[in-house]
Amino acid sequence: MSSVHHGPTPIDHSDDVSEPYEFHYEYNEEHVPLSSRRSQRPARERRRRRRRRTIVMTLTLALFAAVAIFAVSVVAPFFAGGEDPMADYPGPGTGSVAITVDQGAPTIAIAENLVGKGVVASTGAFMEALRADDSGNLIQPGTYELKEKMPAEDAVAALLNTGQSAVHYAAIDQGLRQPAVFKVLSESSGIAVEEFEQLAQDPTQFGIPEQAPSLEGYLSPGQYRFPVDATAKDIVEKLVDKTFTNLEKAGVEGKDEQYRVLTIASIIEHEGNPESYEEIAGAIQNRLQEPIKEIGRFIQSDATVTYGLERKSYQLTAKEKNDKSNPYNTYANPGLPIGPIGSPLLPAIEAAADPQENPYYYWVTVNLESGKTLFAERHAGHVKNVDKFQQWCADNPGRCQ
Repeated sequence: MSSVHHGPTPIDHSDDVSEPYEFHYEYNEEHVPLSSRRSQRPARERRRRRRRRTIVMTLTLALFAAVAIFAVSVVAPFFAGGEDPMADYPGPGTGSVAITVDQGAPTIAIAENLVGKGVVASTGAFMEALRADDSGNLIQPGTYELKEKMPAEDAVAALLNTGQSAVHYAAIDQGLRQPAVFKVLSESSGIAVEEFEQLAQDPTQFGIPEQAPSLEGYLSPGQYRFPVDATAKDIVEKLVDKTFTNLEKAGVEGKDEQYRVLTIASIIEHEGNPESYEEIAGAIQNRLQEPIKEIGRFIQSDATVTYGLERKSYQLTAKEKNDKSNPYNTYANPGLPIGPIGSPLLPAIEAAADPQENPYYYWVTVNLESGKTLFAERHAGHVKNVDKFQQWCADNPGRCQ
């Protein structure tokens, strides 16, 4: 049977005399399928690259967050309308404001909320006061009753201590006289007013000079918290200590000099506003140290006269101005009154301790709403300023009683 061959005819190379053939292969990745290239990449290299990408992304996000926090808490306040980033209110504040602190709220958010509600003047002052606190307490979530225009230090104290139930809270407003202060202290502590009045009869026990007729001038305004078992003396000591601290801050040393400065500070605090304190202090210094013939050494302060009359008023009769028996009458008696007519805060104390050098001998507040005060070197100019005050009173019936 014959055989049958399927397919191409075999080629016989037996007689081929050429050189042996060498096979050459050139690798070209472009011609290799993508799936093949990926399969050839080591798994370890892929994991290493993923880790690098993750680290870079994490560091980038962390850097972004840090920049954002810095911008909000540090940079932003400096560009907020050109306002002082460390502005603070002299206090002690007025009215009542409800402030809610949410669980986990950042401190800067709490500070911004306080500024927005008019409680503190700036986030910078609040953050600084919080850093200065050494109580170890933390601001707890909850709703707090604070005041408008509080000093940052007082706001911090209120937020850190409100959760303590075993305390008595007392808010001493600026401008309160001794009897009103004792009333507030009695109502907050449950201690009879008579106990505070008894202490005021011997001011020397608190380091106050012998010439002081009472504790007036040393009962510093502010917000206080007293232990429930605090005595009347414990409470008074805390207020007096704050006054001595303010005197120290103002660089005033020596009991007699402190008493003199407090007396002047109490006058200028009742005669003007913080913007005019230094100018009024300078005018008082001129009357006391470089008197002119038309005035002499008479300070002529309505506020001192009405203090001696145990009333508050903008109106005085000629008889009241001429009454020398009133030891606080600075129209009839030259020099300073026998003592302070209130307990001043630090800004007034600083102004009295370092009065402005100026040529003025007269001053008058011509707008009781804004506290705008005008100054004059001689009586003729002062009369014109008084006319402006009288016009304001006529335009605002009932405000100048």
